[in-house]
Amino acid sequence: MLEQVGFLAPDWRDLLEILVVAAVFYRILLLLAGTRAMQMLLGLSLLFGIYFVSRMLGFDLLRSLLEYVFEFGAIAALVVFQPEMRNALAQLGQNRIWRRFFNRLEESRVEEEIAQAAVDLARAKTGAIIAIEREVGLGEYAETGTPIHARVSAPLLATIFTPYSPMHDGAVIVRGDTLVAAGAILPLTQFPVSDKALGTRHRAALGLSEETDALVIVVSEETSQISLASGGRLTRGLDRDSLTAALLANRGAAELTPH
Repeated sequence: MLEQVGFLAPDWRDLLEILVVAAVFYRILLLLAGTRAMQMLLGLSLLFGIYFVSRMLGFDLLRSLLEYVFEFGAIAALVVFQPEMRNALAQLGQNRIWRRFFNRLEESRVEEEIAQAAVDLARAKTGAIIAIEREVGLGEYAETGTPIHARVSAPLLATIFTPYSPMHDGAVIVRGDTLVAAGAILPLTQFPVSDKALGTRHRAALGLSEETDALVIVVSEETSQISLASGGRLTRGLDRDSLTAALLANRGAAELTPH
């Protein structure tokens, strides 16, 4: 007797399972609401109701016909509900938790690509300046250059700064994982620079970091030294690992800053 009524006293696992199943069905109903799939789902529910009634009343012919329908109905449902299933999977992939996780991975990839590009350019003694947009938009500076709108990659950055190429003199501006412009003109710092050996690229990097919260990477053509300007300060002598760590650390600091 106790075994037969044991389901009336569920443990925490049963309650958790019920909540998960209820949440899944709720999300499915939200996705189907207002679509033709909802109408077809109601039609299928009616067929299931007729099937159970036919079993109870002993209508063997009707029951057999419905069983054949259900047997091949699963394959038919995959074809009929294909658009709705595709939409449901797409919305599942757009969940905030998943999106935040993959955005983190994408940001890490971008920083690594930029750091690799800086190392490659320094090894080739090719000057470069790369500005990474943060909270303050760099649209006005991007307008002074050539629109690109390409995914950030080390080979692309190295190609842009190839000597005598049309856009190698200006700055590249990066927004998220996109390289939005090249050959952009940046403002020079208005403060005196203690090291007179710093050229125009370093002064432009300091100038932009003073006016905005951008991170600006500079590769020196003369010394092959990699520097990072942030908040009006210049950190010099970076390698691939230290530059990647600095970019990720500054990106995290920007995300923690209240708006």
